[in-house]
Amino acid sequence: MQQLYRFLVYSNLLIALAAVAQCLLTYLILDRSPHVAILAIEFASTLLLYNVSLYISKPKNPETSPFERTRWFFQHIWLFWLTSSIAFFGLLFSLFYVHWTTVAFLGGVGLVSLAYGFPLFGFRGRKVGLRQIPGLKVFHIAVIWSLSGVGLPVVEMWANGDSIDWYVANYLGVIKIVFLLICTLPFDIRDMKQDALYGLKTLPNMLGEFRAKQMCYLLLGLHAILVIFAPYVLMIKIGLLLTNFFVLLIYGKLFRATVSSYESVYLLDAVLVLQYVVVAVIIQIY
Repeated sequence: MQQLYRFLVYSNLLIALAAVAQCLLTYLILDRSPHVAILAIEFASTLLLYNVSLYISKPKNPETSPFERTRWFFQHIWLFWLTSSIAFFGLLFSLFYVHWTTVAFLGGVGLVSLAYGFPLFGFRGRKVGLRQIPGLKVFHIAVIWSLSGVGLPVVEMWANGDSIDWYVANYLGVIKIVFLLICTLPFDIRDMKQDALYGLKTLPNMLGEFRAKQMCYLLLGLHAILVIFAPYVLMIKIGLLLTNFFVLLIYGKLFRATVSSYESVYLLDAVLVLQYVVVAVIIQIY
C-alpha cells in the first residue's frame, strides 16, 4: 500500500484523480449526470499541468535532490513522457466533445494558471508573476481549482441550455475555495524553508508557522459552518462534515509531528478524492 501511495503521489496521478473527484462532486451536488468529456479534460489537464511544472523545475542534479519525489520523478522520466503524451492527446480529443464556450473558458483558466509563474505584472517597480505577490500563492491555487472543478462543468451545462441554479452553483464555488485552502495551506507550512530560499513570501512565511496552523483550523471551522447553512440535502451535508473530521485527524498527525513529514501531507490530496467517495456512499445508503 505504501508503494502504491508513493507511486500515485510521485507520478501526479493522485492529484489528477483528485481533480476528477472534485468535478464528480459538483455534478452530485447539482444533481446532474457527469459529462465524460469534462471528466477527461479535468484529469488530462491537471496531470499535464503538474507534470510540466515538475519538469521545468528540474534541478541541475536531480539524483542528489533532498526530496525523494524529485529523485523518483526524474529516475522514471519515461513515465513522465508516457503519461504526458496520453494526457495531451486525450485532452485534444476530449475538447471536440464539449461546447466551444467551455473550450474558451478552459483557455481562460489556463492563462490564469500560467500567470502564476510568468512575469506579467508590475509590482514595486519590477515585473513579477503571481507567485511573487506576497501571500497570494495558496489563494491562487484554490481559485483555479474552484474554476476548474465547479466552473467548467457549470459552463458546459449552461452552454448546452441546461437550467442552472446560480445560487447553489456560486455557493459551491465559494465553499470549494475554502476547502481547497484547507487542503493546500499545510503544503506551504511544510515548504516554509524551501519557499524562503526561493524568495517566495507565502502565507505561512508571513504569519509564522504557529499562526498558519491556527488558520488551518479556523478555515476548517468556517467550512463546517458554510456546509451547515448550504442549500444542499442533508445527506450531502453529513458527507462533507464527515470528511472535515478526517481532515481534522490528518491535521493532528501533521501538526503534532516534531519533524515535517514530506509524504504525509499528500494525504490531503487523497482527501479530495475521499470527499466525493464519502458523499456518494452516504447518498447511496440513504
